[in-house]
Amino acid sequence: MTIKSPYRVKPGSKFRLKDWLTDDTGGFYEEEEVANELEIHRAKLDTLQDVLSAEGQHALLIVLQAMDTGGKDGTIRHIFSGVNPQGVNVTAFKVPTPLEAGHDYLWRVHAAVPRLGTIQIFNRSHYEDVLITRVHKLITDKVAKRRFREINNFEEMLFHNNVTILKFFLHISHKEQTKRLKARCEEKDKHYKISETDFQERKHWDKYQQVYEDAIRATSQKHAPWFVIPSDHKCYRNLSISRIIVDAFEEIFFFKQKTAFDVTKMCGQL
Repeated sequence: MTIKSPYRVKPGSKFRLKDWLTDDTGGFYEEEEVANELEIHRAKLDTLQDVLSAEGQHALLIVLQAMDTGGKDGTIRHIFSGVNPQGVNVTAFKVPTPLEAGHDYLWRVHAAVPRLGTIQIFNRSHYEDVLITRVHKLITDKVAKRRFREINNFEEMLFHNNVTILKFFLHISHKEQTKRLKARCEEKDKHYKISETDFQERKHWDKYQQVYEDAIRATSQKHAPWFVIPSDHKCYRNLSISRIIVDAFEEIFFFKQKTAFDVTKMCGQL
């Protein structure tokens, strides 16, 4: 995959999360300008999704990871509001059920991989098994390194079966998380978004930054790149991600020119 983005983590690079801005706006200064650009991308996504469905030979898997309040739900809502809901699925990976816990950690993930012709969004993902498990010492660093290799192999297998993988870390600052948590506390209609876990996990901020850094460095591959998206500004976060998704679609359909049939030839027979 040849997508060019300032937020793409190059394979094998000496990636350090602290070197990546959380408040970048890409040169945009007005929210209205960002909103107009996002609307253009949403329209393109609607068209490109139709092509994906009609062609039926490729699938798109979008992985969203973030600290609490990072904006995973908002990203999904704002970017995919204009696409056909029949062709988009969202899977939220929470604490494993007894059935899931009785299998290997990738079992439930593989079951949610998109079928060809569709888009699948993971709200959290298999990466939880090398993130929260490390923070709370449920696995050792040795096991985590082994899982990094297994995840790379798993994603490479999906790639070779025509599943394009885009992985996004929604990068927010500790200050911004504080602001968002306070807003949820102060607005009663947002209390449903607050959980005790949010405050418990916040105590482990520095450790989470470390394990995210390790995971992204070890698993950002050419076939399954990580993008560290500055997410303090929600509107620019949405624009940045939508731009990358559109670029990925255009690479599949226009640069590679892999389609299920020759439309011009078929229409010429009428």
